[in-house]
Amino acid sequence: MFSVKSCVILFPKISSTSPSISCKFIVKMARTGLDEVSDSGAFARTASTYRNFISRDPNSQFPAESGRYHLYISYACPWASRCLAYLKIKGLDKAISFSSVKPIWGRTKETDEHMGWIFPNSESEVPGAEPDPLNGVKSIRGLYEIASSNYTGKYTVPVLWDKKLKTIVNNESSEIIRMLNTEFQNVEENPTLDLYPTHLQAEIDETNEWIYNGINNGVYKCGFAKMQGPYDEAVKVLYEALDKCENILSKQRYICGNTLTEADIRLFVTLIRFDEVYVVHFKCNKKLLREYPNLFNYTKDIYQIPGIKSTVNMEHIKLHYYGSHPSINPFGIVPIGPNIDHDAPHDRERFSA
Repeated sequence: MFSVKSCVILFPKISSTSPSISCKFIVKMARTGLDEVSDSGAFARTASTYRNFISRDPNSQFPAESGRYHLYISYACPWASRCLAYLKIKGLDKAISFSSVKPIWGRTKETDEHMGWIFPNSESEVPGAEPDPLNGVKSIRGLYEIASSNYTGKYTVPVLWDKKLKTIVNNESSEIIRMLNTEFQNVEENPTLDLYPTHLQAEIDETNEWIYNGINNGVYKCGFAKMQGPYDEAVKVLYEALDKCENILSKQRYICGNTLTEADIRLFVTLIRFDEVYVVHFKCNKKLLREYPNLFNYTKDIYQIPGIKSTVNMEHIKLHYYGSHPSINPFGIVPIGPNIDHDAPHDRERFSA
């Protein structure tokens, strides 16, 4: 349990410039990342809860069938975006449908004040988002309540949904991307692409660990810290990890060698948001990503892989972060820049074999 100050911010429309804000002290279970702060003021992410696996075994509970599953995402969320990246680069977007929620959190239920991922009322309301195509619910919370009437955890994306059993298969992105990498080879358009090859698995796992702790989750530890000490420690670890990446990428094209792997996709989704959001909103301003020549060119390199660009909706990204965290940005003002051109040339081909 966490004792937190809950600020509710209501956006009647996505373009609203005068949100209504009300604050009061309450005691509740963590339902969003803003709630996951310990008494020491440090951000501590709780684990995902739905951990079932899709299998290529046709006799399994969740067999890898084309057309059976749907991926609910937010373009704003890095965890969901890495799953969408897999759909695109593995050529699975025809076998597994997907849809996105609105970028700015809203009220998920009229009976309480929980703010979270919600669906638009129509496809024209917010470009890139659409109403729930399967169950007609108004929020991601509604999916969790269909899957379990006793659920008390966070209502997060991504959600990998089974259309046949009408339930959540998995909501842990690190496990979803592993399924997408191996279990749908009979229906994907790019089955030869293996982002978790056997000979690199140990290195990928080790790399994922320090990148997650220092960078992926590290930016949140900076942004959601409520005391100076935890923030200072998180920033120190973040920039040590970024410096380590810069050094590695000065010698090879990708983070685990000269082959694109899972570790690159996991790193990319944080890097693409860094200068546009984390530098300002999460106070990660010791050094811009653009000041790291290898990291910045590496980010452009990944962005330009066919399919990846379509997973990056910077408007959704900026609207979400600046508009959904009133305790950090109470007026929901979205900075105008820097509008980085990730289609610009990069120099990473110099490492090609």
